[in-house]
Amino acid sequence: MLILLISLTCSEDDDAPTPENPGNMPYDVQINPDDFLSENITGNDFFPFTPGVTYKYEGTDEDGAEIIVEEIHLSDTKTIMGVTCVIIRAKEYEDGELIEDTYDWYAQDNEGNMWYFGEDSKEIEDDVVVSTSGSWEAGVDGALPGVIMLEDPIVGLWYRQEYYADEAEDVALVLSLNETVTVPFGTYNHCLQTAEWNLLEPGIVEHKYYAEDIGLVKVIAVKGESGYEELTQIID
Repeated sequence: MLILLISLTCSEDDDAPTPENPGNMPYDVQINPDDFLSENITGNDFFPFTPGVTYKYEGTDEDGAEIIVEEIHLSDTKTIMGVTCVIIRAKEYEDGELIEDTYDWYAQDNEGNMWYFGEDSKEIEDDVVVSTSGSWEAGVDGALPGVIMLEDPIVGLWYRQEYYADEAEDVALVLSLNETVTVPFGTYNHCLQTAEWNLLEPGIVEHKYYAEDIGLVKVIAVKGESGYEELTQIID
């Protein structure tokens, strides 16, 4: 796994941290299936995985429209690059209409890090699929997996979450391990806070908050766009 340090700068118009663009740094990972779990994949403290559970988030997009996101932990698996991946289906609704339906593929290594091996994503308008442009799969056309959540996050480290050149290049930076976050589902202490952005669109930055043993509880746009999502329900 490749982990690199990166510094932060601040915009004159916005006190939110702005990550420097590390896109010129090389990225190459060698995947050995023996380094990953093939069964009993449960995730780690900030990214737990439980088949049958659904997380529900509510908020607004950059245009102020009301959105609902459902993340469904499926019992199915998919083998990618010889690695067993679990699947989370994410369904996004805008003003009650389904606008995106995505199957994300995650794997857990023997050290507990959660990896992201790609996605099958469909954009939908009026019940018709209009685009699959966000889709990619590790091992296909030069795409490589990244780390979606570290087993032991360290403040100041950034890591690649995905890599498909010129298509999918999300990265994350660990900002804090001691945030208190209140969302409709509850109040959580000692949360992990990250800045997450796409190297292809470095002017747009989100902050995400993860609670221990829960996972993602809040997303808020802090630069380049507006909008947020908050955890409202966990359905067992």
